[in-house]
Amino acid sequence: MRFFETIRIEDGKIFHIAYHNRRLNETILKNFQIHSQIDLKRYIDPPKKGLYRCKVHYEKEIKRVEFFPYTPKEPTSLKPVEADFEYPYKYSDRSAIENILKNSGADEVLFVKNTLLRDTSIANIALMIDGIWYTPKNPLLKGTTRQRLLEEGFLKERSLSLNDLKRADKIAFMNAMIGFYLPKNLKIIY
Repeated sequence: MRFFETIRIEDGKIFHIAYHNRRLNETILKNFQIHSQIDLKRYIDPPKKGLYRCKVHYEKEIKRVEFFPYTPKEPTSLKPVEADFEYPYKYSDRSAIENILKNSGADEVLFVKNTLLRDTSIANIALMIDGIWYTPKNPLLKGTTRQRLLEEGFLKERSLSLNDLKRADKIAFMNAMIGFYLPKNLKIIY
Protein backbone atom coordinates (compact mmCIF):
# COMPACT_ATOMS: atom_id res chain seq x y z
CA MET A 1 0.00 0.00 0.00
CA ARG A 2 1.55 3.29 -1.10
CA PHE A 3 0.45 6.86 -0.66
CA PHE A 4 1.55 10.24 -1.94
CA GLU A 5 1.26 13.95 -1.23
CA THR A 6 1.24 16.63 -3.92
CA ILE A 7 2.70 19.94 -2.80
CA ARG A 8 2.92 23.25 -4.65
CA ILE A 9 6.42 24.66 -4.99
CA GLU A 10 6.87 28.09 -6.53
CA ASP A 11 10.23 29.87 -6.78
CA GLY A 12 11.58 27.77 -3.92
CA LYS A 13 8.59 28.32 -1.61
CA ILE A 14 6.77 25.27 -0.20
CA PHE A 15 3.04 26.02 0.08
CA HIS A 16 0.81 25.03 3.04
CA ILE A 17 3.19 22.37 4.34
CA ALA A 18 1.44 22.10 7.73
CA TYR A 19 -1.71 20.71 6.04
CA HIS A 20 0.31 18.14 4.09
CA ASN A 21 2.20 17.12 7.24
CA ARG A 22 -1.09 16.67 9.09
CA ARG A 23 -2.65 14.50 6.38
CA LEU A 24 0.50 12.39 5.91
CA ASN A 25 0.85 11.71 9.64
CA GLU A 26 -2.87 10.91 9.98
CA THR A 27 -2.63 8.50 7.03
CA ILE A 28 0.32 6.70 8.61
CA LEU A 29 -1.52 6.48 11.94
CA LYS A 30 -4.74 5.12 10.44
CA ASN A 31 -3.06 2.64 8.08
CA PHE A 32 -0.07 1.45 10.10
CA GLN A 33 -1.02 2.42 13.69
CA ILE A 34 2.23 4.39 13.94
CA HIS A 35 2.24 7.78 15.66
CA SER A 36 4.65 9.66 13.42
CA GLN A 37 5.61 13.32 13.40
CA ILE A 38 7.15 13.52 9.95
CA ASP A 39 7.93 17.04 8.80
CA LEU A 40 8.04 17.06 5.01
CA LYS A 41 10.28 20.16 5.00
CA ARG A 42 13.15 17.89 6.04
CA TYR A 43 12.73 15.87 2.83
CA ILE A 44 12.02 18.61 0.29
CA ASP A 45 14.83 20.58 -1.33
CA PRO A 46 12.73 22.68 -3.72
CA PRO A 47 13.86 24.09 -7.06
CA LYS A 48 14.57 27.82 -6.64
CA LYS A 49 12.87 29.05 -9.85
CA GLY A 50 9.58 28.09 -11.45
CA LEU A 51 6.33 26.36 -10.57
CA TYR A 52 6.61 22.67 -9.60
CA ARG A 53 4.42 19.82 -8.43
CA CYS A 54 6.31 18.07 -5.66
CA LYS A 55 5.22 14.45 -5.30
CA VAL A 56 6.20 12.72 -2.05
CA HIS A 57 5.77 8.92 -2.08
CA TYR A 58 5.46 7.22 1.29
CA GLU A 59 4.32 4.22 3.29
CA LYS A 60 5.40 4.07 6.95
CA GLU A 61 8.18 6.46 5.97
CA ILE A 62 9.16 8.72 3.08
CA LYS A 63 10.26 6.65 0.09
CA ARG A 64 10.86 9.18 -2.71
CA VAL A 65 10.46 12.89 -3.52
CA GLU A 66 10.01 14.07 -7.12
CA PHE A 67 9.58 17.47 -8.77
CA PHE A 68 7.66 18.06 -12.01
CA PRO A 69 7.32 21.39 -13.84
CA TYR A 70 3.66 22.33 -13.58
CA THR A 71 1.29 23.91 -16.07
CA PRO A 72 -2.38 24.05 -14.99
CA LYS A 73 -4.93 22.38 -17.28
CA GLU A 74 -8.12 24.19 -18.25
CA PRO A 75 -11.01 21.69 -18.42
CA THR A 76 -13.78 22.71 -20.81
CA SER A 77 -16.20 19.86 -20.10
CA LEU A 78 -17.34 18.20 -16.87
CA LYS A 79 -19.47 15.07 -16.71
CA PRO A 80 -21.18 13.84 -13.54
CA VAL A 81 -20.55 10.08 -13.24
CA GLU A 82 -22.11 7.68 -10.74
CA ALA A 83 -19.27 5.84 -9.00
CA ASP A 84 -19.40 3.62 -5.95
CA PHE A 85 -15.85 3.54 -4.65
CA GLU A 86 -13.96 5.20 -1.83
CA TYR A 87 -10.67 7.08 -1.88
CA PRO A 88 -10.12 8.26 1.71
CA TYR A 89 -6.31 8.51 1.34
CA LYS A 90 -4.08 9.68 -1.52
CA TYR A 91 -3.32 6.22 -2.83
CA SER A 92 -0.65 5.87 -5.50
CA ASP A 93 -2.96 3.49 -7.36
CA ARG A 94 -5.47 5.79 -9.03
CA SER A 95 -6.47 3.34 -11.78
CA ALA A 96 -10.20 3.31 -10.87
CA ILE A 97 -10.32 7.11 -11.11
CA GLU A 98 -8.24 7.28 -14.29
CA ASN A 99 -10.29 4.57 -16.06
CA ILE A 100 -13.56 6.38 -15.36
CA LEU A 101 -12.11 9.67 -16.61
CA LYS A 102 -10.67 8.04 -19.74
CA ASN A 103 -14.04 6.52 -20.67
CA SER A 104 -16.17 9.56 -19.81
CA GLY A 105 -15.95 11.52 -23.05
CA ALA A 106 -15.22 14.69 -21.05
CA ASP A 107 -12.11 16.60 -19.92
CA GLU A 108 -13.07 16.03 -16.30
CA VAL A 109 -15.55 13.94 -14.30
CA LEU A 110 -17.50 14.75 -11.16
CA PHE A 111 -18.01 11.62 -9.10
CA VAL A 112 -21.52 11.14 -7.72
CA LYS A 113 -22.67 8.56 -5.18
CA ASN A 114 -26.39 8.08 -4.46
CA THR A 115 -27.11 11.43 -6.20
CA LEU A 116 -24.61 13.25 -3.93
CA LEU A 117 -21.60 15.08 -5.36
CA ARG A 118 -18.10 14.01 -4.27
CA ASP A 119 -14.97 15.20 -6.16
CA THR A 120 -13.52 15.48 -9.63
CA SER A 121 -10.67 13.19 -10.68
CA ILE A 122 -8.07 15.68 -9.40
CA ALA A 123 -9.84 18.20 -7.20
CA ASN A 124 -12.41 18.87 -4.54
CA ILE A 125 -15.29 21.07 -5.64
CA ALA A 126 -17.30 23.94 -4.28
CA LEU A 127 -20.60 25.40 -5.46
CA MET A 128 -21.76 28.95 -4.87
CA ILE A 129 -25.44 28.84 -3.91
CA ASP A 130 -27.21 31.99 -2.73
CA GLY A 131 -23.87 33.77 -2.24
CA ILE A 132 -22.29 31.03 -0.06
CA TRP A 133 -19.55 28.61 -1.13
CA TYR A 134 -20.42 25.02 -0.19
CA THR A 135 -18.27 21.92 -0.53
CA PRO A 136 -19.56 18.33 -0.35
CA LYS A 137 -19.87 16.98 3.18
CA ASN A 138 -18.54 13.57 2.08
CA PRO A 139 -15.83 14.08 -0.54
CA LEU A 140 -13.77 11.22 -1.92
CA LEU A 141 -10.66 12.80 -0.42
CA LYS A 142 -10.39 15.50 2.21
CA GLY A 143 -8.00 17.74 0.33
CA THR A 144 -5.57 20.09 2.02
CA THR A 145 -6.89 23.22 0.26
CA ARG A 146 -10.47 22.22 1.11
CA GLN A 147 -9.48 21.74 4.76
CA ARG A 148 -7.68 25.07 4.92
CA LEU A 149 -10.63 26.96 3.40
CA LEU A 150 -13.06 25.23 5.79
CA GLU A 151 -10.91 26.21 8.78
CA GLU A 152 -10.70 29.80 7.49
CA GLY A 153 -14.52 29.92 7.24
CA PHE A 154 -14.52 30.58 3.48
CA LEU A 155 -16.28 27.26 2.76
CA LYS A 156 -19.22 25.53 4.42
CA GLU A 157 -19.80 21.76 4.30
CA ARG A 158 -23.13 20.43 3.13
CA SER A 159 -24.56 17.49 1.23
CA LEU A 160 -24.71 18.62 -2.40
CA SER A 161 -26.80 16.93 -5.08
CA LEU A 162 -27.01 17.04 -8.86
CA ASN A 163 -29.91 19.48 -8.41
CA ASP A 164 -27.58 21.78 -6.45
CA LEU A 165 -25.08 21.59 -9.31
CA LYS A 166 -27.79 22.64 -11.77
CA ARG A 167 -28.88 25.63 -9.68
CA ALA A 168 -25.44 26.78 -8.51
CA ASP A 169 -24.30 30.25 -9.52
CA LYS A 170 -20.66 29.16 -9.80
CA ILE A 171 -18.49 26.05 -9.51
CA ALA A 172 -14.90 25.97 -8.28
CA PHE A 173 -12.20 23.32 -8.24
CA MET A 174 -9.60 23.22 -5.50
CA ASN A 175 -6.41 21.32 -4.81
CA ALA A 176 -2.88 21.97 -3.63
CA MET A 177 -1.66 22.99 -7.08
CA ILE A 178 -4.47 25.23 -8.33
CA GLY A 179 -5.71 26.63 -5.03
CA PHE A 180 -9.35 27.73 -5.35
CA TYR A 181 -10.03 27.97 -9.07
CA LEU A 182 -13.11 28.99 -11.08
CA PRO A 183 -12.88 27.34 -14.51
CA LYS A 184 -13.73 29.48 -17.53
CA ASN A 185 -16.13 28.24 -20.20
CA LEU A 186 -16.88 24.98 -18.43
CA LYS A 187 -19.68 22.97 -20.03
CA ILE A 188 -21.42 20.43 -17.80
CA ILE A 189 -22.51 17.33 -19.71
CA TYR A 190 -25.52 15.65 -18.09
